[in-house]
Amino acid sequence: MTEYRVASVHNFLKIANMNNNGLRKRSHTHAPALKKHIRRTEHVIQVQDDRTGMDTETLKRALLDNLYYIQAKDKGWATAHDYYMALSYTIRDRLLHRWIRTVEQTNFQKNVKVLCYLSAEYLVGRQLGKNLINVGLYEQAREIVREFGHDLHDLMEQEDEPGLGNGGLGRLAACFLDSLSTLEMPAIGYGIRYEYGIFQQQIRNGAQVEVPDRWLRFGNPWEIPRPEYIVQVKLGGHTEAYTDEHGRYQVRWIPERTVLGTPYDTPIAGYNTNTVNTLRLWSAKASDEFNFAIFNTGDYARAVADKVFSENITKVLYPNDNNYQGRELRLEQQYFFVSCSLQDIIRNYLLSHDNFDNFPNKFAIQINDTHPTIGIAELMRLLVDEYQLGWDKAWDITQQTFGFTNHTVLSEALERWPLSLFGRLLPRHLEIIFEINQRFLNAVRAKYPGDNQRIARLSLIEEGAEKRVRMANLACVGSHAINGVAELHTEILKHDLFRDFYELFPEKFSNKTNGVTPRRWILLSNPKLSLLITNKIGRGWIKNLDELKQLEAFVNDQEFRQQWRQIKQDNKQDLAEYILQTTGTNVNPNSLFDVQVKRLHEYKRQHLNILHVITLYNYIKQHPSVDFVPRTVIFAGKAAPGYAIAKLIIQLINSVADVVNHDPDIGDRLKVVFLENYNVSLAQRIYPAADLSEQISTAGKEASGTSNMKFAMNGTLTIGTLDGANIEIRDQVGAENFFLFGLTAEQVSQTKAQGYHPWDYYNSNPQLKQAIDQIASGYFSKGNSNLFQPLVESLKNRDDYLLFADYQSYIECQQKISHSYRDQQNWLKMSILNTARSGFFSSDRSIRQYAQDIWHVQPVRIDLNGDQPQNVDPKIRAQLVGQTR
Repeated sequence: MTEYRVASVHNFLKIANMNNNGLRKRSHTHAPALKKHIRRTEHVIQVQDDRTGMDTETLKRALLDNLYYIQAKDKGWATAHDYYMALSYTIRDRLLHRWIRTVEQTNFQKNVKVLCYLSAEYLVGRQLGKNLINVGLYEQAREIVREFGHDLHDLMEQEDEPGLGNGGLGRLAACFLDSLSTLEMPAIGYGIRYEYGIFQQQIRNGAQVEVPDRWLRFGNPWEIPRPEYIVQVKLGGHTEAYTDEHGRYQVRWIPERTVLGTPYDTPIAGYNTNTVNTLRLWSAKASDEFNFAIFNTGDYARAVADKVFSENITKVLYPNDNNYQGRELRLEQQYFFVSCSLQDIIRNYLLSHDNFDNFPNKFAIQINDTHPTIGIAELMRLLVDEYQLGWDKAWDITQQTFGFTNHTVLSEALERWPLSLFGRLLPRHLEIIFEINQRFLNAVRAKYPGDNQRIARLSLIEEGAEKRVRMANLACVGSHAINGVAELHTEILKHDLFRDFYELFPEKFSNKTNGVTPRRWILLSNPKLSLLITNKIGRGWIKNLDELKQLEAFVNDQEFRQQWRQIKQDNKQDLAEYILQTTGTNVNPNSLFDVQVKRLHEYKRQHLNILHVITLYNYIKQHPSVDFVPRTVIFAGKAAPGYAIAKLIIQLINSVADVVNHDPDIGDRLKVVFLENYNVSLAQRIYPAADLSEQISTAGKEASGTSNMKFAMNGTLTIGTLDGANIEIRDQVGAENFFLFGLTAEQVSQTKAQGYHPWDYYNSNPQLKQAIDQIASGYFSKGNSNLFQPLVESLKNRDDYLLFADYQSYIECQQKISHSYRDQQNWLKMSILNTARSGFFSSDRSIRQYAQDIWHVQPVRIDLNGDQPQNVDPKIRAQLVGQTR
């Protein structure tokens, strides 16, 4: 707010056009808007700054300025995308002051501990809607853009979603960042700025086709490049041992090449707080982008070869690792972003410290699954080789600093890098890992003398024809805390996957059940339901989701139930229209919307779901006059490009859909839909409209799951196994409000141990046999009996995830669901209770537990109005605003 003491509005307008300090120069064409914006207080005229002002007139003026001066468009011929960009810059401006103050009052304060979250994935979703809600400008923005002839929802649709993740891991990281800022916890998220995110999925002739995700094609208004913080990353080469001037043994890494890491920062605003934390993503550049001498010889391709080779590192999310080059690129990606991040953390630390004694008290570093685990060896390299700390001190700092979150129980998902590849790319790190392993195993031998099998299991190096580095073992040894992400998952870690480590370090292990942010997954995704909830219990639930329990008082209120039902019906109608628009399939919005949307994987068992669809289809064909509860079965999800069976499951779903949806005997009673290119934005359409959530993974295989939580928050009932967070959802919402089927994790283990024979189930169950035989015969593939043969044979001969064993239980549970859906009053009650009892699954609760038990990070209230902190060193403040390097 700037104050001017003047005699008249006319004189004020003269000042406004001349003043370079308080306002930008502006033409008299803005005078009418400016006059409206002036407020007299006796002889004082107050004007809100165009960059920070929150009133409607200031926002309008700022939007038009950004349209004109950034997009270079007049409002008369600006496109919808221009308006989206201008509005985004306008909202980003309102974050910058908070952002800079947050960094000043957290990162650069000696007594404030900061979390550094290392994740290879961030599925942050579109930013405009989330930021409008978090800064409290959503309704104002809606009215402003309406005045300019645009709809806010249409402008938000202009945003290219950053596909910087593969599934739940990346979405969890994004939810955590939202909660960290909302809870005013100092934090920095570190990751990779993939030029091409996860592929855009298209369905052609029923099959998945991958096309590039060009999310940066029109620019990204939310990010700010920070070239002043570029770091160098070494790759390849060899090491040399030497003795320094103090007679100490040292090692020097002589790299084959170096790559530059450039950071791009995105502000992460909390809801209704001043805290704006940072997501810092690294982009790879060549250290020597252009060789002029080679260019002059006429070899133009070789002149830029280093540029192309280096920039490949951050070119695409998760290259196909079915070949050596793909595996090498993945390891390069992981090391690149971890090395950049650790160098950045150390740079920040040394601005206010002259030794590393306080490093673990200043920064907590959390590893989000095994991808960033190389950071343990990298921090050791930096401390020992670059800053000449002794090994023992460096190791103590490293262990105190790192925490490790495991996200899988699938042994094949625990990264193991071939020694030949690892040593060629990271020769110094392999030496460090050998040293860590030797010291660790010496301690193990002292505790368990003669137990060679235990030593082999605990070793960081896997023996065999091809020796490998076990990254999960490195994470367990090099971290002070290890956590699972659901109660069952953590128990499996302690007593199965990491049993030896749990016996050795029981104090390291804890459970931190996942959560999701209600700001995106209720408030933004389901505005009608959010308004109904707020009208009944106030706005406190948005930051304290446990307050949803107050809704239980209205569960028998007929008016409330009717409002609840109408909102669900409206959401279903909206989704039905989207389905018609994108697939051409006309679905019945009064049918039961049965939804399974998630990454395609055999253990998630989308093919069990389609077996149920075939069973329903056959039943209707055999009983055409039966009174059948109409169903629309909705699938969405991407399969990894190299995962042939998962891609075949997608093709099977679409092939079944083609038959079912065009059979006149079926009509509107059963429809099957596969929505292509599943992402955060599509999820926001689907969750509010779902009646039934399919959480049907093989018990003991899903670490947690988070889609189950998002569905429950939106009043969707769950059919599921006792797997992952399903168990805790069932405990919270009540067994009577959850549809349970299938073997338990213990029964799965027993069944396999006793010798599982899928043929026995196939031969003894006529419905199952008919469905499998139809798939095998080509009934759903236009007579092509070879198309689905690999899938059929894998089920008959192995059935690794026990579809056949759980099939009958699943069918019977689905029959129970159809019966329950007929009683709409009781279904509404169960729906309301699912939402009312979902408060535990807020990511705010997860973050509080991490902060208290693992990170020891405290909230910091950000002051925007006071003077700048006096104890920030001038050199640090200069770094903050980019004046020095």
